[in-house]
Amino acid sequence: MTDKPVDQDDMNQEPPEQPVEGGAQAQAGDASEQSEVERLKAQLAEKDEEVLRIAAEMQNVRHRAERDIESARKFALERFVEGLLPVVDSLELGIQAADKENATLEKIKEGDEMTLKMLIQTLEKFGVQAVHPIGERFNPDHHQAMSLQPHDGEPDKVVDVMQKGYLLKDRVVRPALVVVSKPK
Repeated sequence: MTDKPVDQDDMNQEPPEQPVEGGAQAQAGDASEQSEVERLKAQLAEKDEEVLRIAAEMQNVRHRAERDIESARKFALERFVEGLLPVVDSLELGIQAADKENATLEKIKEGDEMTLKMLIQTLEKFGVQAVHPIGERFNPDHHQAMSLQPHDGEPDKVVDVMQKGYLLKDRVVRPALVVVSKPK
């Protein structure tokens, strides 16, 4: 900087004008900036539409998944019921057979055993397993101890089952009611 005094007339003067060529370049720059802004606005609008389409598609997928889950539950239960209907038919036939004059206790028992076998097979088909743990180590997740009984051998073994338990695909539906051994 120089230490020249500033003249008031110098401050009131307008800056020198740009040559004509520079003015054309500035207008061209403004035009290219405007076209760039327009292009970016168009891209933004396009992306906004894309986001809306994706959101709508996700909503449709969510609704479709909910319907599919509901259908799966409905039809899974329907298949289970269809599996039980032959058991019901067999029980009804057994009752009708018991009403006949020539029905014997042995034939009725045989029919009941066949019906029970059919029911167990149907339950197993749908992932239901019986828990009958005689001789196994007591498992509080699958068994409910009803009493302790002095017993020769290892403690905490199931020595008697008062009522079978059932699992549905490894989940306890009903624990087995058991008698557990304790040392004498």
